Amino acid sequence: MRFTFKREEKLKSRKLIERLFEKGNSITEYPIRMIFLKIEHKSNYKIQASFSVSKRKFKKAVDRNRIKRLMRECYRTNKHTIYQNIKEKHIIMFTYLDEKEYKYVEVEEKMINLIRKFIQKTKKE
Repeated sequence: MRFTFKREEKLKSRKLIERLFEKGNSITEYPIRMIFLKIEHKSNYKIQASFSVSKRKFKKAVDRNRIKRLMRECYRTNKHTIYQNIKEKHIIMFTYLDEKEYKYVEVEEKMINLIRKFIQKTKKE
């Protein structure tokens, strides 16, 4: 598997995002929360993902973008574990909860734990 995060993998549909927040389940591994929902979507990929950082906690766009870039990179390099263990299509939103920035290594560790929890939770369903 190639470690890419293509356009078709990005969650952009407003309707899907609204449905995700209405009906989705969430898992938290502080400072990241993952909200997910099993749903059919048009993409050829099993997972469509999106990343968000609160404007209230990080006033400068530069800081928000850096954190989103960190989370995307951590997801991109570790998403293969999801694809190996999940068969249904899902949409996912990663939100950053803390008011301080973490280093890449810490964010990656939290992302890996979140992915493990996600796989366990979806296997139970």
